[in-house]
Amino acid sequence: MSGSDRDSKSRQPQNEAAADDPWAKWRKPEAPAAVDAEKVPKTEPVVEAKAKPTGTLGVIKRALKPSAPTAKKSAKGGPRPTPPTKAVPAARPPRAPQPVRPAAAPNAPTPDGVRLSKIMSERGMCSRREADLWIERGWVFVDGERISELGTRIKPDADIAITKEAKHDQAKQVTVLLNKPVGYVSGQPEPGFTPAITLITLENQVKQSGDPEFKPWMLRNLAPSGRLDIDSTGLLVLTQDGRVAKKLIGDDSQVEKEYLVRVAGEMIPDGLKLLQHGLELDGKPLKHAWVKQLNEDQLHFILKEGKKRQIRRMCELVGLRVLGLKRVRIGRVKLGDLQLGQWRFLRADEAF
Repeated sequence: MSGSDRDSKSRQPQNEAAADDPWAKWRKPEAPAAVDAEKVPKTEPVVEAKAKPTGTLGVIKRALKPSAPTAKKSAKGGPRPTPPTKAVPAARPPRAPQPVRPAAAPNAPTPDGVRLSKIMSERGMCSRREADLWIERGWVFVDGERISELGTRIKPDADIAITKEAKHDQAKQVTVLLNKPVGYVSGQPEPGFTPAITLITLENQVKQSGDPEFKPWMLRNLAPSGRLDIDSTGLLVLTQDGRVAKKLIGDDSQVEKEYLVRVAGEMIPDGLKLLQHGLELDGKPLKHAWVKQLNEDQLHFILKEGKKRQIRRMCELVGLRVLGLKRVRIGRVKLGDLQLGQWRFLRADEAF
């Protein structure tokens, strides 16, 4: 039997089966019989290495290939923005421990005595500023002992004496009397206003027998003792002497101030009595005042206090308006015949 006959015989059963099953060519081939895994020798998987693309196309592919992990895409298809990294604040250096102040005892004793400068001022010896200056210079004695330390406290009834240097220094202090015109302020000036002290010049001085020679240094520490409004005229005292200032404007001052006042308007019933006593300013009752009506448009006042714009405010409370105000006396010192803008020294035989 030839080989061709054998081949034909081997293919014959397959062809016959195909002829008997017309769907054979479309039928899914049967799965091969299961193989026992234990009998099959294990082999390592072979990894096929892929060759890197070369040439221009390879360069473009490598350039387009992301080197880092691919960012997540947003819902719109674009890359989701990476949130900014928050800067971590630097740690603060630890604070240095604060010293703990000991709490004051609830009933701690106060320093004994009263400040020397305060007692000297209250006794009318000088101002506190002057007292401190004299103490620094060693010009003050307490019970025979020289005091040169500021803030020294003494007994209220201690004996106080000053040296001849202090007396000489005090004798050089000047007090001047000025007839202030309207438009000048007596105290610290505000912008646009002129202080009354600018009128204390050699040209405006009224000279008297026994007066000291006027020197520019006399203007140093020269301060008004008592207020006089910008729209008022009359006697204004300026002094370097703390004793004078305390007597005129101290809390316990009893020095009288006399005024001539020109008014307009119709006074309310019993207005004159109210001006004398019964009015209040700033919630406080005023002291008794001496008030007399000279004529229909002029009043005469004598006060022992000096609140801001006191007479003008008093007159408004009784239906009057002040048109003009002139101070003519302070204590026992009168304005006299001083003309507006003129000044003179307080004489040695004068006292308030």
